[in-house]
Amino acid sequence: MKSNLLKSVFLTAAVLMFLVQPSFAIMFEKSPGEQATTNTTDSAASINNAITEFKNLSKHDRKLRIADAKKQMREFKKEKRSGKADPSTDQLLLVILAILLPPLAVYLHEGEINGKFWLDLILTLIFWLPGIIYALIVIL
Repeated sequence: MKSNLLKSVFLTAAVLMFLVQPSFAIMFEKSPGEQATTNTTDSAASINNAITEFKNLSKHDRKLRIADAKKQMREFKKEKRSGKADPSTDQLLLVILAILLPPLAVYLHEGEINGKFWLDLILTLIFWLPGIIYALIVIL
């Protein structure tokens, strides 16, 4: 009984590691020498190039770019709130996790421990099926 519990805890931790931080899977594909230096130097160089390009623009062009970025951000938030975006792989994984561990799925979806998490935890502890149903309602 104890060994089965330990196995399930380690399996759950391994699955969560790849769900929460998918960059771990990419790290194992690269050689140890290039994984840390390649990403940081490329991103730092591209950021510096973007900053110098932005500083070289005229004042009017800067205002236009900032206004365009704000407009795109508003559209993204509106689309996210309306739920019109296609279901992603993350949502599919959350549904699978909601069946296995409902409170954890609610926590990962919400991003914080809040009332929805505690309600789902109580429902799961009382009886597993209501916890699953509530987790699916929250996620979908």
